[in-house]
Amino acid sequence: MSVRKLKPVTPGQRFRVVNGFDAITTDKPEKSLLAPLKKSGGRNSQGKMTMRQKGGGHKRRYRIIDFKRDKQEVAATVESIQYDPNRTGFIALLKYEDGEKRYIVAQNGLQVGQKVSSGANATPEIGNALPLSEIPLGTIISCIELRPGQGAVMARSAGTFAQLMAKEGKFATVKMPSGETRLILSACMATIGAISNSDHQLLVSGKAGRSRWLGRRPRTRPVAMNPVDHPMGGGEGRASGGHPRSRNGIPAKGYRTRSKTKNTNRYILERRKK
Repeated sequence: MSVRKLKPVTPGQRFRVVNGFDAITTDKPEKSLLAPLKKSGGRNSQGKMTMRQKGGGHKRRYRIIDFKRDKQEVAATVESIQYDPNRTGFIALLKYEDGEKRYIVAQNGLQVGQKVSSGANATPEIGNALPLSEIPLGTIISCIELRPGQGAVMARSAGTFAQLMAKEGKFATVKMPSGETRLILSACMATIGAISNSDHQLLVSGKAGRSRWLGRRPRTRPVAMNPVDHPMGGGEGRASGGHPRSRNGIPAKGYRTRSKTKNTNRYILERRKK
């Protein structure tokens, strides 16, 4: 993994830092695993804008990712490591012994030609998916299920990982990327290793236009609005804006919005760090 700093031949490239893409082995996706991806532009089914700052962006095709890893006890070979425009981490193309091909989110250190498998009998090596009950304590894991058979929902972003801390009864204790420590059913699947492309956090866009390519439209600062548009708007001259809060009045910067009576609170042993 590496990043490249571009020469300042244009103003937009002066501070630009791009990914070196050392891990990428091909730029052609597997056609059978592509699906169309329609843009909403932040509009709902009635055509009304319900989400601001969305729209435009480069046309994409969705890569169908196997988050469930339910093809168990069948070995697969890593055919290539590829870029995915729909996520921050890289993806790996697997070819199973019976000829089927599937995409998975690539772990850091996954190599072309490497054998991976899933299931309770798989070895705890990078890229293999196992139930939490079969993973040794202290192991770095990612792509974690929250309910058995649901498919991976946690620790899927570039460079993220969780750690298996303890096992007791039907629950396993996992320290999440946010710092939260919580209980997860031991029957849930997780993949060994941290997610690839850990240098993603070092990238610098360089210019506003690149945000437009990603489908992000400009955001107006609340302080610059009128009182009718935002709680922080209005005031004579350059007013500070008062207490930081959202458009509908919910305080920002540390205010806890999680319900105190939420059913899954009992599974959280330690809250995430502020």
